[in-house]
Parts: sequence; C-alpha cells; structure tokens
Amino acid sequence: MKVILKLFFLSLSFFSVINITISQELSNPIQFSKHRSIPGYLSKKLKHPDMFQGNRKTKKYFEGWYFKMVSADGSSILSVIPGISLSSDGKDQHAFIQIIDGKTAQTIYYSFPIDQFYFSSEEFAVKIGQNYFSEKKIILNVEDDSTHVFGQVEMRNNIKLPGKKILNSGIMGWYRFVPFMECYHGVVSLNHDLSGSITKNCKKAIFDNGLGYIEKDWGSSMPSEWIWMQTNHFDSKNSSFMLSVANIPWIGKSFTGFLGFFYHNGEIHRFATYTKAKLEFENSGENEIRIRIKDKKHTYNIVATRNQAGLLKAPVKGSMDRRIAESIDAHLTLVVTDKHDNVIFSDSSIIAGLEMAGDTGKLRESKSGK
Repeated sequence: MKVILKLFFLSLSFFSVINITISQELSNPIQFSKHRSIPGYLSKKLKHPDMFQGNRKTKKYFEGWYFKMVSADGSSILSVIPGISLSSDGKDQHAFIQIIDGKTAQTIYYSFPIDQFYFSSEEFAVKIGQNYFSEKKIILNVEDDSTHVFGQVEMRNNIKLPGKKILNSGIMGWYRFVPFMECYHGVVSLNHDLSGSITKNCKKAIFDNGLGYIEKDWGSSMPSEWIWMQTNHFDSKNSSFMLSVANIPWIGKSFTGFLGFFYHNGEIHRFATYTKAKLEFENSGENEIRIRIKDKKHTYNIVATRNQAGLLKAPVKGSMDRRIAESIDAHLTLVVTDKHDNVIFSDSSIIAGLEMAGDTGKLRESKSGK
C-alpha cells in the first residue's frame, strides 16, 4: 500500500511540475475559443510566420507545427504535430496532437476540445491541454485507452531563416502574401540540438545530443498532390535540406510550385518557384523520386526512396478527413554542384522524412507542360 501511495504522490508531483512549467512558459496566453481582436497581433504574425496565424478564423481552417526529433545514435525517431482543425461549417472545432514513431511507423492521434488550445500573443508558443510547444521546448502529457506519452525535450542552437524584410521573412518569400491560396508553408528551425526524453508506454526515448527540425503548415487544405522530403542527418554535420513540390490551385487554375533550402557550412541557400529556379523530374518508381533543381549558382540532384510509412491525418477544408503516408526513415541522397559543375556536396541520409501524396504524376505533367 505504501508503494502505491508513493507512486500516486510522485505522479501528482510530476503533473504539477508540468502544469507550472507550461503556465510559466506561455507568455500572455490567449484562449482561442474566447478571444476577440488582439491589438498589434496582425503585424507580429506577418513578420513571424512561425507564430499562430489563425487567430481570427472560425471555420474551414487548419494549422499545425511539425517537430522532428532524432536521438544521437538514431535509435529513436519521433515526430510530433500539434495543431487545430476547424471544419467548413464551423461545427467541428478541435485541437490535436499527432505522433509518429519513425522506427515502428505507429501513429497516434489525440483530439482535444478547442477551448484547450491557447497561443501566445508575443511569440510562437502554444498550449494544448497539459502540452506545450515552442521553438525552444516541448512538454508532452497525452494518453488514451492504450497509450501514454509524456516527457520534455528542449531545443538549443536553432538555425533560423534570415528575414529582416517582411517579404523575405519566411520560406515562401513574397508568395506568402498571395491571397486565396489553400495552404501556406513555414520553416521554424532548419536544425537544432536536443536534450531531454519522451516516454511512450514505459519505453523511454532519450534525445540528449540529438538533432531536431521544425516546420509548419496553415490554410484550408493540404494540396491535392505533393512531394515533401527533409533531412538534417547527413554524415556531414550541420547540414540540412528540405524540398516541397505541390499542385497549387489559384483562381480557377493550378500550377506545380516548389520551395526548399540547403543549409551547409553556415550558409543557407533557398530555391523556389519565386526565385526562378528550375525543377525537373527524372525517371522515378512507385517508392522513389528523382529530381533535379537548377538555379544561377547551384544544381541539386536528389534521389529519395520511401521506406516503411505511417498514416497521418491531413486537412481537407479544415477537417482532418484525409489520410497520407509519411516515412521518416526514408533514404535521401543529395549531390550539389556549382555553376562550373564542381561537386561541392555529396552525401546521403537514412533518416529522412518523405511524403508522396495524391497522384504525383500530375506534378510531373504540369512541370513538363503536358
């Protein structure tokens, strides 16, 4: 009996520490379901796309942040996605936390009443129930009938996209300000160090000296077709790469657009439709993508191969009604040459994220003009 009481009081102490920490971390918390206008918030979120963008939305909207965490030895790979979902009629409004285990491909979706979603009016920081998310820290305490996930991971030495000018303040560049787009994309941290641990059903994953990555999406729906790949686990340390290619509908028409970055030796190189870079698809298989990107300074040759994948929920008109497969233990090879065809980077990773959603053949057809 004494042992049971001791465990009970220890658990109470643990949860109290979590709640105190969350209240201390969330500066000027705003409850999404009850707030009205926030003076000065519009200008803040325009300058900082990592902040919560949907503060005035009531329906047909989603927003989610993607936290990828890999242990120092690569034995634990975990992605955590907190966010909100507002259906097209506004009747289904909830917050959520999705978790995907990169080693087992197991996915978990936890749903929360919308009144448990809070956001900071000063910076990127959100609270869902007893859970806290920012670019500096994650605190988790979620459970259902078969799972319990809890712990804390801190992020340090975050590499962020430069953006002193508002039109260059995000990975989308000036495209972020184009109206009527169904989905917007942001990169919060290209690469950072981790410390802490997450326990899932009594199995602890230790992330001390590991590496992490953070990005986000917001809007009404994810694209009908897209390809996304990312890794910051090359043999060459302090290197990171991300590419997103998608079908982009706009005012009754659609086009294939892309964006991405390559971070290496302290330099960040962007390539995108808006930078006038050119993208070509090469021969690809069902589980393999081969792409070449060329701009004025560099050529990027990419080969990405999908491994085991877990099914994640994705938004359609704000509702999380779609299922997409994501692999976070894919294989990615990247060769970068300069304008004189000199190889300046050649490396590969077996810890890469890869999504190929919808009929990706339409992306190739659009790029080739067919």
